[in-house]
Amino acid sequence: MTNEEYMSLALDLAREAAEHGEVPVGCVIADAAGRVIGRGRNRREELGDATAHAEVEAIREAGAALGSWRLEGCTMYVTLEPCPMCTGAIINSRIPCLVFGARDAVTGSCGSVIDLFFENYGHHPKVYAGVLGDESAELLSRFFKGLR
Repeated sequence: MTNEEYMSLALDLAREAAEHGEVPVGCVIADAAGRVIGRGRNRREELGDATAHAEVEAIREAGAALGSWRLEGCTMYVTLEPCPMCTGAIINSRIPCLVFGARDAVTGSCGSVIDLFFENYGHHPKVYAGVLGDESAELLSRFFKGLR
């Protein structure tokens, strides 16, 4: 599958989040063989859990699938640039490659507001930004316009 195809899967999860009244962010994690082993969507409102971001949900599922917290060889695809908490989870789970869609000018921690991957941390994944970014940004824009 291509980066765009994986991101399309993440966008499907983001749409599902929006249908449940959640901020529309979706995430998938593929292993080194290209199999999707983790999926997540925002579920903060549903679970009453501030940590229930799409990335954290996908990391938990991928770790269970692999039987390890180390997600070495995996690639994360997420529709929105990760926040500081999720960036920390990516670092701690040793994900070597991150692909995201839209930039986040409010809490983006992969270069938009701050870049936690290039501080003095021991893990520095490759980061690819803007994959289906317009689609991701439009989904977020529609969601927030609907709240006003």
